[in-house]
Amino acid sequence: MLDANLKGQLKAYMANITQPIELVASLDDGAKSHELKTLIDEIAELSDKVSVTIGTDRRVPSFMIRRTGTDIGVTFAGLPMGHEFTSLVLALLQVGGHPSKAAQDLIQQIRDIDGDFAFETYFSLSCQNCPDVVQALNLMAILNPRISHVAIDGALFKEEVDARKVMAVPTVFLNGEPFASGRMELEQIVAKIDSGAVSRAAEKIKRQDPFEVLIVGGGPAGAAAAIYAARKGIRTGIAAERFGGQVLDTMDIENFISVSHTEGSKFAAALEAHVKDYDVEIMNLQKAARLIPAKTEGGYHEVVLENGASLKGRTVILSTGARWRQMGVPGEEEYRNKGVAYCPHCDGPLFKGKRVAVIGGGNSGVEAAIDLAGIVAHVTLIEFDSQLRADAVLQRKLASLPNVRIITSALTTRVDGNGERVTGLSYRDRTHGTEHDVELEGIFVQIGLVPNTEWLKDAIALSPRGEIEIDARGETSQPGIFAAGDCTTVPYKQIVIACGAGSTAALSAFDYLIRLPAEETAEAA
Repeated sequence: MLDANLKGQLKAYMANITQPIELVASLDDGAKSHELKTLIDEIAELSDKVSVTIGTDRRVPSFMIRRTGTDIGVTFAGLPMGHEFTSLVLALLQVGGHPSKAAQDLIQQIRDIDGDFAFETYFSLSCQNCPDVVQALNLMAILNPRISHVAIDGALFKEEVDARKVMAVPTVFLNGEPFASGRMELEQIVAKIDSGAVSRAAEKIKRQDPFEVLIVGGGPAGAAAAIYAARKGIRTGIAAERFGGQVLDTMDIENFISVSHTEGSKFAAALEAHVKDYDVEIMNLQKAARLIPAKTEGGYHEVVLENGASLKGRTVILSTGARWRQMGVPGEEEYRNKGVAYCPHCDGPLFKGKRVAVIGGGNSGVEAAIDLAGIVAHVTLIEFDSQLRADAVLQRKLASLPNVRIITSALTTRVDGNGERVTGLSYRDRTHGTEHDVELEGIFVQIGLVPNTEWLKDAIALSPRGEIEIDARGETSQPGIFAAGDCTTVPYKQIVIACGAGSTAALSAFDYLIRLPAEETAEAA
């Protein structure tokens, strides 16, 4: 199950286990049970603090990692390999007494949560967003005895997935009822069940002194801006709805210069770790609602947050990024996560053997169709233009697949469903004006990005597409306010370009600050 190299790495990690743990396995005679038994036996051989016992859980195969002699533990239903192998390693260590790297105030907040919370998370082994949710809920279950968590491989427990109408991962149930779907960080989950978390965060932010550079957005552009500003020795703060931004939803990154290959979640974690090397005030899970530019040049700009608190900065760098564009047709929102999906890597395995559509013929759409063709029964790719826009090599690969149909000059007009899940879609042939229906179970939307700038209307100049208008220095229409990354008019939306743009904006902000007349600075303070 584990090769020699992986065993060596795991043994080194397990040396950090300080308290004995049991792997309580519930098995049958099936092949997956055999694989699981092999896996846990190999794990137990690597540490004298790990033992294996037999359990009777209703889900088979499954196993609980339990601190011996206690009720502290977490359960995996299925084999936590692939992206979830890290979740397995962390669970072994944390149940075994190794401390988490989470902030101490957050750990205490989890311990203080009052109530009984039984969480169940459905994941897929190819989902890059699932491990964060699984690891967060595992840690909560380990820290608080009134919280439990079971992580379930949706592909292995297909009947259960169908019965609960799970059509996207990660999907979390709390006490038997739907709780959330999609990527979430530990702080987000805690905030959802700790009713006082939002107000406490707002009060803490209200006590913040003004910043010399205030950055809004924590993606590559925001992280680069924070590093470059902090290195100048000026007071720097960064408010982010989720640190890492859209990079968190990216599967593989192979074009960031000097890094041959990495994954989005790893890259985002590296961004945050690098920012934390400097004296930067990071305010995560904070969504901006309004920008109030300074009345006089050199004065403080104000960013009002959704929680009612506000932050001030003598300069502001806007790096709020972009999000997946939606089709905007009837039924799309109603069937979101009920067959309408935006991440083929995450949700593709849930549609094994079914018929799906991919909307969009650019690189993202064609790549999604190619990936899905290896999992699902049939893929229909629908493109608005008269021809696909993807790279030629991708188009050739797509054309070679026997279970793919390509439809061009087509406008999707409606998502159809039975009230519970998607059953098909309708499109209009743009050449002949005829309407057509396609029966299917899943729709993957891959039609580009929309800038996260709605909250900036009437505050700064935006392009007709909603992008922040900037010059070569990252300056906006308002003195002292700069912008960088995918939310701007920069022509190419790439990680490496966003990093450069964030660095440019920070250097421009610093240049702006040092050129302010001393008397203006004193008055503004």
